[in-house]
Amino acid sequence: MERDGFLELRGIASRYGSNEVLSDIDLSIAKGEFVALLGSSGCGKTTLLRLLAGFISPSAGQVKVRHRDVTHLPPDKRGMALVFQSYALWPHMTVAQNIGYGLKLKGVSRAGIASRVAAMQSLLGLEGLELRKPAALSGGQRQRVALGRALAIDPEILLLDEPLSNLDARIRLTVRHELRALQKRLGITAIHVTHDREEAMVMADRIVILNGGKIAQAGTPEEVYNRPASAFVAAFMGAENVLSLNGAPEGGEFAIEAGPASAAGSVPLAGRPLTAGPVEARFRPEAARLFAESEVAVIGPGITFKGEVAAVSYPGGHWRHVVRLGQAEVMADAGHAFEPGTRVAVHVPAESLFLFNSPSAAPASTVSRAPTGRVYA
Repeated sequence: MERDGFLELRGIASRYGSNEVLSDIDLSIAKGEFVALLGSSGCGKTTLLRLLAGFISPSAGQVKVRHRDVTHLPPDKRGMALVFQSYALWPHMTVAQNIGYGLKLKGVSRAGIASRVAAMQSLLGLEGLELRKPAALSGGQRQRVALGRALAIDPEILLLDEPLSNLDARIRLTVRHELRALQKRLGITAIHVTHDREEAMVMADRIVILNGGKIAQAGTPEEVYNRPASAFVAAFMGAENVLSLNGAPEGGEFAIEAGPASAAGSVPLAGRPLTAGPVEARFRPEAARLFAESEVAVIGPGITFKGEVAAVSYPGGHWRHVVRLGQAEVMADAGHAFEPGTRVAVHVPAESLFLFNSPSAAPASTVSRAPTGRVYA
C-alpha cells in the first residue's frame, strides 16, 4: 500500500483575474489518509477542493495521483468523487436512481447497477428506502444518499465539501462518526473541507489549515492544537486570549518580565525561535486556572495575571469568567463561579501558553482585548 505521494500537489496556484486565491500549495497525501482542509470563509479551501476534482484548472503547479499527472484531466478521468455541501440530489429520482446515476453515466449494465446500489444501501443503512425521493428523506438520509452516489463508482479519492453543515447539531455528531468509520473500513483516501474546528479534530488523521490561500500549518490534530506554528493558527484553534508581554531567552527558557497585571514567569523555549523584546502570547480559556487572589501560591512554570471578574456565565460543564486586567479583558474557566467584582488571579501553565515574536513593537507588558468571537465563525 502506498503511504507517500499517493496524491500530490506541487506549487499549486489559482487566480481569478488579478485575485490570487491559492499560492505555493505543496501537499502530499498518503493512500487511506483522511485529511481535513480547515479555514475561515475565503481562505481558498473550497477552491482547492474544486481544483482537485477537476472543475477548475490551476494557474500554476501540478496535481498527481499515483505519480500520474492529472492536472488537466476532466473530473471523470481522475478516479475521484465529490460529495457536495448541498448534496445535489436529483429531486425527481428515487434513492436507488440517485445512487446509481454515476454508474449509468459510465454505461454499467442494469444488473450491475442494481447490485452496486443494493450494496451501497446496505453499507449506508438505506435499505427499504430505495423508492423514496429526496423530499421524503431526513437530512441525514439525504447525506447518506449523496455519499452512496459518490462511493458507488468506487473512487480512489473521496472529496467532501462541508457535507455535514446542513445537518442539525445532534445528527451531525452521529453522521461524522459514521462517515469516519466508513472511510476507515473502506480504506479510501478522503479530503474533507470544513470550517468547523471540532469536526476536523475528531475526523481527520491530518489537518491542513489554510490562511489567505496558503498553508499556515499541516499536522495531526494533536500537533496543530498543542503546537501551533503561528499566532493565526493558535487563534484559529481556540487560543482567543491574546496578550503582549516582554521577555528574553535565557538558556532553554524564555523569561517573561513582570508587568502591571502580571508576575514574572518563564516557559521552556521548546525549539521556538523567540527573540528578546515584545512577544504575542495566546491561551485558551479552558487552559487557564482561576483562583481567588488571596489563595494563589507557587503552582509551577507559567505566568500569573491579577485582575477582577467582570462577568460570569455557564456554558455547560464549567463557569466562564471575563476577567478585567487593567483596560482589557481575558476569558478564563473554573469549576465554580466567582462573583463579579471578585479579585482573582489567572494562572496559565507553561505548556498552555503559546508565544510568538510580536508582529508589532507594542509596549511591553500590556494586554490586548481578547476577541469576542471565534475566528472561524
